[in-house]
Amino acid sequence: MLLPSRNFIDNFFNDPFFERPFEHAASQIMKADIHENDNSYLVEMELPGYKKEDIKADLKDGYLTVTASKNETKEEHDSRGKCIRKERYTGSCNRSFYVGKELTQEDIKAAFSDGVLHLSIPKEVPKAIEEQPRYIAIE
Repeated sequence: MLLPSRNFIDNFFNDPFFERPFEHAASQIMKADIHENDNSYLVEMELPGYKKEDIKADLKDGYLTVTASKNETKEEHDSRGKCIRKERYTGSCNRSFYVGKELTQEDIKAAFSDGVLHLSIPKEVPKAIEEQPRYIAIE
């Protein structure tokens, strides 16, 4: 039996056309489109096969993290009711975006429809400079 040369194996894994199914799995499952308008960012994240109750979004230390979890069991029975096949899937994926420490959970709006999570994230609003000087009392 001939084994492939070490050079062949090294080149195989460095080949840009070699598909690595588990590399960056979350970014492949949770594809996101990000749009910018004058006062916010709009994120549309694809989550096919997930239900609204499977999805959680949280904000911590300036990072917005979306997590999708699924636990499902599929059974197939023959005409007599005997189980022929039973498959289970349990898994989760998550993806994080840095949105800044100034935002709170109330600032971010989220909606889920037709397998797409829609997030509206306001841009950081610069604080207005006060026109009238305010003096600091000196004791």
